[in-house]
Amino acid sequence: MRYGAVEAGGTKWVCALADTDGNIVATEVVPTTTPDETIPAAVDFFRRHPAPAAVGVATFGPVDLSTGHITATPKPGWSGADVVTPFREGLGVPVGLDTDVNGAAIGEWRYGAGRGLHTLAYMTVGTGIGVGVVVDGRPLHGRTHPEAGHMLVPHDTKRDPFPGVCPFHGDCLEGLASGTSMRQRWGRPGQELGDGEPWELEADYLAKAVHNLASTLSPQAVIIGGGVGGRPGLLDLVRARAAELAGGYPLDTLIAAPGLGNLSGVTGAAELARQALNAT
Repeated sequence: MRYGAVEAGGTKWVCALADTDGNIVATEVVPTTTPDETIPAAVDFFRRHPAPAAVGVATFGPVDLSTGHITATPKPGWSGADVVTPFREGLGVPVGLDTDVNGAAIGEWRYGAGRGLHTLAYMTVGTGIGVGVVVDGRPLHGRTHPEAGHMLVPHDTKRDPFPGVCPFHGDCLEGLASGTSMRQRWGRPGQELGDGEPWELEADYLAKAVHNLASTLSPQAVIIGGGVGGRPGLLDLVRARAAELAGGYPLDTLIAAPGLGNLSGVTGAAELARQALNAT
């Protein structure tokens, strides 16, 4: 049996087939251009391989999980795009849907750094910031999916006068700590910045986010990934600062790197497919 998996990102869609143990056995990258180009190309990937029993889609958002439509995204042309029906009707299989970060969280829960845990949060820090949460193997949903990248964090404007880049909230977490904010604040992308204040400031904001997640959700682990989150040495700075912020209070949530590396999202999408099949 094979499960279809799609990690639908803002720059590329990673399409894959996975076996029942979560191993990726075939993969292809489709550029994110327009819905009329990208979605049919992704469906075609599965038509060119042995038919999957189900497909899981872990997509950028915001997304309406009840209808499968992307909502008010800044990605041009994608607001209102249906990312479920083309797979369901085109392949005739069940389709599981969630956000890209919830997909990464469930991938890490089942096969990665979160194996054996009941609860975890996955924070991806890249161009933007997203947070997915898994409780007993199920992604957390409320009115919609979590949007913890837009949590408000204390902003010391004397230390950091940068106003933030979020078009909605200015200096929310994403506005202050995303890769986009680092590039605009320092004039260079994060990968070109040396050690010192840029990364100490980044660690401070991420540690505040971990503190908020630990004190509100009490996850056993917060896994931090993404292009910025994977900076060597950053997690050590986050752990040290989070301990300072806790002030001796027992907010002892584990802060860890992804166990699956850059396969967290697509592996989680395969798990969404398995759950969708089991629900039929």
